[in-house]
Amino acid sequence: MQVADAQKTIFTVLFAISAGHFLNDLMQSVITAAYPLLKVNYALSFTQIGIITLVFQLTASVFQPFVGNYTDKHPRPYAFAVAMCFSLVGILVLANAHGFISILVSVSLIGVGSSIFHPEASKVAFLASGGKRGLAQSIFQLGGNGGSAMGPLLVAVLVIPFGQGYIAWFSIAALLAIFVLYRVGVWYSAFLQQHAIAKKKTVRETPYTRSQVMVALFVLMILIFSKYVYMTSISSYLTFFLIDKFHITAQQSQFYLFLFLGASALGTLLGGPIGDRFGRKVVIWFSILGIAPFTLMLPYASLFWTGILVTLIGLILASAFSAILVYAQELVPHKVGMISGLFFGFAFGIAGIASALLGKLADVTSISYVYTICAYLPLIGLVTILLPKRKRAK
Repeated sequence: MQVADAQKTIFTVLFAISAGHFLNDLMQSVITAAYPLLKVNYALSFTQIGIITLVFQLTASVFQPFVGNYTDKHPRPYAFAVAMCFSLVGILVLANAHGFISILVSVSLIGVGSSIFHPEASKVAFLASGGKRGLAQSIFQLGGNGGSAMGPLLVAVLVIPFGQGYIAWFSIAALLAIFVLYRVGVWYSAFLQQHAIAKKKTVRETPYTRSQVMVALFVLMILIFSKYVYMTSISSYLTFFLIDKFHITAQQSQFYLFLFLGASALGTLLGGPIGDRFGRKVVIWFSILGIAPFTLMLPYASLFWTGILVTLIGLILASAFSAILVYAQELVPHKVGMISGLFFGFAFGIAGIASALLGKLADVTSISYVYTICAYLPLIGLVTILLPKRKRAK
């Protein structure tokens, strides 16, 4: 990889860290994609499905701010590779799980791997951006969304027809991730040595007051809440919704989940550069509120229009995260790792809690009712008006 240069966008590093993100989130997506199989194998309720997601999301979220804060002070260039070792064990345990408890253990291990991976990986994308922070985060997020989209297809082809044990094939992804992320660690180590984490170079003052920063971070958290609760309703329960409403097979339902996740990957790629060019708030406004007409139509659409709607929702909604994260990083530029961990952690945590609650709601009412209620979540995006206007740094 190229020699570290803080003034130049290091695309080899960005694509490598994106590849690591692809493999990490590919393994994560196996969990939700395998839900229909696990539900049948172990007679799980929707509540239990929600608890599985909750356990995964909490282990993937609770540690992230702490990991980010620690690595801001004590960088660990090879933490990525260690993270993938946890995921490797988790995948193998999931492939051989024999009940609800062992499934929870497996998803916990994958969650811990994710919690170690994201803060430092996001910081590496920031450091390798050469100032093009939106683009860098979009490339990084593209890998994650691409992995999330590919997971359901591979599960549909490799796992559902042959059985739970074939989940073990995804251990190959963990091994590849260990190799790729070790190479990123080599670059990161060189960067740290070259710049000696020179605080004079990396710490920048923010043009906002402390109160403005706190209000802005709170608003951004609300937007993350709106985005990720709705995304959870799709990623965890779309397959069940389609099977229940249209009586299609589990394999057929994975195709529609792929449409949503694939469109999300494309939306992620577009959101960052547009934010660099036109401003983060423009992207946030369009992304969060822009999907409202489509989410309101989704519960009543035919199967054909459902495919179109979930594609549009994924494309528009996913463009927000890069803009939100970079906006937050620029608010607190001397704590990039902590902010990254906080936002990734909150996103995963709120998604897990939402999944459990939505699962309980589906058991009590119906899966269709869940989508009727969630359709109104994008309207929360109106709080974007409270974000401070862009200022020039002094």
